[in-house]
Amino acid sequence: MGSTWGNRIKISVFGESHGPAIGVVIDGLPAGISIDESHIVKEMGRRAPGTQAGSTPRKEPDLPTVLSGLYNGKTTGTPLAMEILNTNTHSSDYDGFTVTPRPGHADYTARLRYKMNNDPRGGGHFSGRLTAPVLFAGAIAKQVLKAKCGAEVYGHIIRIGKVNAPSWEEEEMPVIPTEGNFPQENPSLASRMTAEIEAAKLENDSVGGIVEVMGTGFPGGIGSPMWDTVESNFAQLMFGVPAVKGVSFGSGFEVASRRGSQNNDHLLFKDGKLRMSTNHGGGFEGGISNGMPILAQVAFKPTPSIGAEQDTVDLDAKENVKIQIKGRHDACIVPRALPVAEGCLALALLDAYMAKGELA
Repeated sequence: MGSTWGNRIKISVFGESHGPAIGVVIDGLPAGISIDESHIVKEMGRRAPGTQAGSTPRKEPDLPTVLSGLYNGKTTGTPLAMEILNTNTHSSDYDGFTVTPRPGHADYTARLRYKMNNDPRGGGHFSGRLTAPVLFAGAIAKQVLKAKCGAEVYGHIIRIGKVNAPSWEEEEMPVIPTEGNFPQENPSLASRMTAEIEAAKLENDSVGGIVEVMGTGFPGGIGSPMWDTVESNFAQLMFGVPAVKGVSFGSGFEVASRRGSQNNDHLLFKDGKLRMSTNHGGGFEGGISNGMPILAQVAFKPTPSIGAEQDTVDLDAKENVKIQIKGRHDACIVPRALPVAEGCLALALLDAYMAKGELA
């Protein structure tokens, strides 16, 4: 399985949704960096089940236990290993899905690839639960970035179903959603988005959406062309999240409807500093950062586990059958996925930054 990512920093995710534990090993962190573990716990709480509108009633504390790599509150420079115990599993809810695959899940493709040798309980290694260790690694990366270059990563939701919110494209210092609330800074839009989620839940259905993440204070001149760009590495991280179906930067797919005269980011001096007049490129040109805020959008599909009846097949009997999924599932994964996207951007930025040798 391709569960390891990174160049200068490498993360390796392990575990299954209903196994004893899940976790991550982070390799390549420099020694001597102070880590606030209470802030990491707070970040983990943003993703934890049962804390956001429309989230699964499966409640687990998601408390990370650091096994190595931290000593006296600082990184040691050796691999940082962490595990989270799985304490609330109902594996019987998943009986039979290797024979009658759930639409939108990896049940059928996992059967093809692993010949029924993978752990199918709760989705196994394909479960969104594996984003918890990714978030942990991202929370570490956030702190390293801020300490070494002053860069910070934020995020908000810009779409739930048919409800849209403005992008931060024209902002260099955006209004950040209030901590603990629905992650959209406009209260009216936040209310409409929450209502969209609740409407899907009442109909035994689910709804998707788009998050936007921004990195501020990241210096220019970092990155590489072609296949080692920050954009490509961030996209690779995000597509490791099962629900992700699209990643864009800056103006994203809107650029296809423009002319060059409308889309080019013009260079200018502002307060003695070279800036861009706009940020349609999302902070990059040629795969290298230009000093503008890093801006990316990530699209999440509706949660495939829904209470409504769906069509599938019985692979043993070779018959068409109906399926109604039981269990505890999210009506909308987007609010819980936002901190994961923030963490992935922090990891991609840190990985690129370390290539410059400034963290050695």
